[in-house]
Amino acid sequence: MVQRPNLRLDTPRPWLGLNFWSRKGGPFMWRTYDDQLVRQELQVLVDHGMTVTRSFFLWPDFHPAPDVIDDQMVENYRQFLVASEELGIPTIPTFIVGHMSGSNWDPAWRNGRDLYRDGFMLGQQAFFIKEMVRRIGSSPAIAAWLISNEMPWYTGPTDRESARAWSIICTNAVRAGGSQRPVSLGDGVWAQEVIGTDNGFRLRDQDDTTDFFGPHSYPMGTDQTRQLQRAAFICEMSHLGKPVVLEEFGVTDTFASEINAAHYYRQTLHTSLLAGATGWIGWNNTDFDMAEVEPYNSHLYELTFGVTRLDGTPKQALLELQEFGRILEAVDVARLNRTETRTAILFAAHIDLDLPVVDLSHRVDREMMSEISWHASIAAKMAGLTPAIVRESEGIPDARLLIVPSNKAVLGATFPTLLERARAGAHVYVSWFAGTTPSQRGAWWPDIEPIFGARHRLRYGIADRTTDSVTLTFRVGLGDLAPGDTLIFRSAGPEYARSHLPLTVTDADVIAVDDAGEPALIRRRIGTGCIYLGAYPLEYFGAVRRDAHEDDEVFRLYAALAAEAGIEPDVKVPQPRIYVDQLEHADGTRYSWFVSTDPDPVVVTPQPVPGRTLVDVRNGEDLSTSFGLPPFGVRVAMHCRA
Repeated sequence: MVQRPNLRLDTPRPWLGLNFWSRKGGPFMWRTYDDQLVRQELQVLVDHGMTVTRSFFLWPDFHPAPDVIDDQMVENYRQFLVASEELGIPTIPTFIVGHMSGSNWDPAWRNGRDLYRDGFMLGQQAFFIKEMVRRIGSSPAIAAWLISNEMPWYTGPTDRESARAWSIICTNAVRAGGSQRPVSLGDGVWAQEVIGTDNGFRLRDQDDTTDFFGPHSYPMGTDQTRQLQRAAFICEMSHLGKPVVLEEFGVTDTFASEINAAHYYRQTLHTSLLAGATGWIGWNNTDFDMAEVEPYNSHLYELTFGVTRLDGTPKQALLELQEFGRILEAVDVARLNRTETRTAILFAAHIDLDLPVVDLSHRVDREMMSEISWHASIAAKMAGLTPAIVRESEGIPDARLLIVPSNKAVLGATFPTLLERARAGAHVYVSWFAGTTPSQRGAWWPDIEPIFGARHRLRYGIADRTTDSVTLTFRVGLGDLAPGDTLIFRSAGPEYARSHLPLTVTDADVIAVDDAGEPALIRRRIGTGCIYLGAYPLEYFGAVRRDAHEDDEVFRLYAALAAEAGIEPDVKVPQPRIYVDQLEHADGTRYSWFVSTDPDPVVVTPQPVPGRTLVDVRNGEDLSTSFGLPPFGVRVAMHCRA
């Protein structure tokens, strides 16, 4: 079994709230602070069940000169803290707010100096942080601290050593100011360990400086299902030894209709909870009427990210936050844990380690490896599984089903370990991938015959291209796939990536063949388990196709592999667009989430394990035989004895 990460922050109430600017002034609210209006705005949030805000010190306003703090700005912020305390909604202050709403805001005295490497600027940042903590840190309205707002957007990328030094200096300044409340960097977690892109920040480098990781998620995409799952994937991949708070997410009215924004909020909240998030802070609390003021004059879309309108009335997104909060309360979320799983998807070490000989073309492949893992996790959920995404760099877990999707590169110790897992009874599936770039066309693998029982027939430098559509015809049964059944996959990507691995089988069974009758999926039995080789990068095809999840059939292959591995879900659902996952309370009570990725209403016919019924946690309805879900709907059921 594999334990999925699930670290929790020790807070009086789970964090559920909004990033906060008053609609009077926005980022400049502290210049003309309106306490009465701010209280009204906070009250709306409290009335809808919000438990926290994130607030911001616009750096040029609060730190107008070296070694100088603006006393009036601090006093205005103190009034905000008093209001927050009296209304019962604590806040998370953010120090270095040089980036905000699409613009960068420099103190006039910075003069272009590097914030990471310049000793004077490091000292001034530490001074500002320490002084602000010293002046306001005793307030009970402060829940935690954030060092910056999206520092990589403000400064651009830096080197790893400088990013770590900056984080040490700034977090130590919080402690020097006298506060022991939780602290994090506010950098957005656009880290190499998550998405394969190197901006200098590493989660592993923050283990001894921060108390939680706070990803920000504003995805753009070409597939509705991927779009709704993106924040959850980012949270999943942010588990590196600290609790994960979804620190920023949201939509602007100019990018999405109100109902579609509500769908996005609902899906993001629930799926990130299932991915192990322990807090949620949307962007942001209100719309603004500042169309002629920068940054909004040049970024008009930034005016309508609010979950309330200019008159303070709630949008559907705030109602989704409220309903989510009610569900968190109904299930006592602070005492819930993710259930163990027998399915694991391997996240390639080439994504998150600083390995040698990583040129520009390989960095493109590295980023694509992350996208492939994401697609594989969605396919596994569609197959009714609850996959863990595990890092190759941290070892191969003891899972019943191990999936290595569309893999171009593995470490030298990985294949022997995969074989050991198969000998011990695991079912291991590996699919080949040539990569996405013109150079290095092929997988960085060892000799495959001792591993898979087949030889390849590749030609140096020549891609064995696929047709626009690939049909796998099964010669033998696999799970619920019978001999003669077919799976159809549309190929995608550049010419070099749309290729396959020609095989001659020597010591394996041919499970499925392609359109030319060539082996497309083979299986070698070893010990009490087996290892499979897929000759086509099916997960890659899905990861780069527009609207792939309307017809992608990777999930059917995964479902068949899971059946061969003897994996039975707690609750079966026949519809692949309904994901089911479980959380378990400390008292043993189990809850199932039913999450629809279908744009149309659906009737769900669950199949719980014998002797169990399903009861809706909000209204007590029996969900054991059938129930309805609206478009992109979510329902949560408690498992009860029949």
